[in-house]
Amino acid sequence: MVTINDRNPKEFIADFICSFNDEIAHGDDDPAAVVDRYYTPDIVQHFDGHQMDREKLIAHVRPLRKNKPTSRVEVHEAIADGNRLAAHYTMYVHIRGKDLTIESGVFAEFAPDGRIRRQQIFFRDVPEDNADSGTQSAEAAPS
Repeated sequence: MVTINDRNPKEFIADFICSFNDEIAHGDDDPAAVVDRYYTPDIVQHFDGHQMDREKLIAHVRPLRKNKPTSRVEVHEAIADGNRLAAHYTMYVHIRGKDLTIESGVFAEFAPDGRIRRQQIFFRDVPEDNADSGTQSAEAAPS
């Protein structure tokens, strides 16, 4: 796996988010195996105030396989310092016939192998008439 120090932070986080989402939603591997490729076994994730460990994260992403969303992400800002990254991005998701726009902020700590060890994610739904464009865009490919 490419580590945070190998890439531009905006490109790194855009690719990380899109490849994870694509593997979860459209891949053939069990979601637990996908989570293990992107997150360390001792992951502590705070997702909009809710703490998740590895098992809770797997349970959280498992329904995406059934719903098969497509998404793209626009990274507005991203900075990296050593093994830590902070980013502000907007995710555009199409799921079950609906289009969603979600603005997010993330603070992440990465292990030396490029997997996330700790993560804080904050998000808000953006009304359609209020969605704006960012500067680094990447898209998760539909299967």
